[in-house]
Amino acid sequence: MTDEITNPVKCHICGCELEKEDCIEEEGKFFCEDCFIEAHHKIQACDPWAAYSKKLFRKEAGLEGTEGLTELQKAIYEFIVSSGGVKKEEIAKKFQISILETENQFALLRHCELVKGQKRADGVYLVPFESK
Repeated sequence: MTDEITNPVKCHICGCELEKEDCIEEEGKFFCEDCFIEAHHKIQACDPWAAYSKKLFRKEAGLEGTEGLTELQKAIYEFIVSSGGVKKEEIAKKFQISILETENQFALLRHCELVKGQKRADGVYLVPFESK
């Protein structure tokens, strides 16, 4: 066994220390298993088929508004509505989730046509779908 294998490395995303043999290496970067999985499981917000499928499913299931959403999704939606729009970073901070998880939650809410992105002078905000 070499010294290199026993030296701890840091996860490129969360910074946790782990043994080199316990991490996943990709393009010269090291990841813990949780961060690697999260980074590779990004849901696309602008996916017409996903939006069509979700809309059709919700209609057939008789779901309206926040019905059928997880508690986290409902809370994020209410936060967006009550704030008149928020940045992804604000959602991540408030709900103590990563930016990647925030983006996935946004994508799911977007597919339900509950929220959308809106460019403003100081960045992109997540706003209720009906906003102009």
